[in-house]
Amino acid sequence: MATHNNVLTKAVAGRLCKAMGIRMVANPLIVQLAANAGFDALFIDLEHSTLSLADASAIACAGLLSGLTPFVRVPHQCGVGFVQQALDSGAMGIVFPHVHSAADARAAVQTCKFPPLGIRSMWGQQPALGMRVTAVGRIVEVCNASASSVIVMVEEAASVEHIDAIAAVEGVDVLLVGCLDLSTDMGAPGKFETRSFRAALEKVSAACRRAGKVMGLAGIYNNREMHEWAINTLGVRFMLCQQDSNLLAAAAIDCAASVAKIERDRMRLLG
Repeated sequence: MATHNNVLTKAVAGRLCKAMGIRMVANPLIVQLAANAGFDALFIDLEHSTLSLADASAIACAGLLSGLTPFVRVPHQCGVGFVQQALDSGAMGIVFPHVHSAADARAAVQTCKFPPLGIRSMWGQQPALGMRVTAVGRIVEVCNASASSVIVMVEEAASVEHIDAIAAVEGVDVLLVGCLDLSTDMGAPGKFETRSFRAALEKVSAACRRAGKVMGLAGIYNNREMHEWAINTLGVRFMLCQQDSNLLAAAAIDCAASVAKIERDRMRLLG
């Protein structure tokens, strides 16, 4: 049996697939924390981190065993071989940053899929199939259908201009808006409330609906109003909810501030 792909099954049911980003913690025990918190997927980031392929493999395989679907974001223009190593090592999908055109999206699909859908090189024992010896035809069928999701990131204004063509590419599963890069490219870094930025997200949403693709959101954290709008109005069904580094930073600040307040109160009482 293939491992369950949460982004695909939840999207079909109209539900949200919640991903936790991992870019700093290499210990696979982080997966248990993500599972305990209620996340559905792992966003293992090799673009903005020093994690290795070996780290990504260990985290991804822990995800497979824990019921969390592991996706790996690869560095931009990392090459076919790197992508295929990530898939063979346990990723159930690849996140491709900075996809500008339909040609970029088609290249991503080609890299991830076994023939006849792509050019991925065959390897017989796949983590998504429990490393079992499996007939080649079955490997191709299962991996192409549910263990090689293609997630393309929309991070530039030019990508939004070509969004219908990108969304129409067969084999693309998710159009994931990278909100920090997109807002920066639009000249307003982090200004997610502007009308122009919201209009860009509405355009991506409309393209996803027309093409029957999943819309994803990344880079907007701890913003309930934006999340409600994204989920309820835009139809976002895949969300990078937070990164491990941000979670640790926020918890550390809260912890230190709480203890510091006790100390300040004590000093006031002492006069």
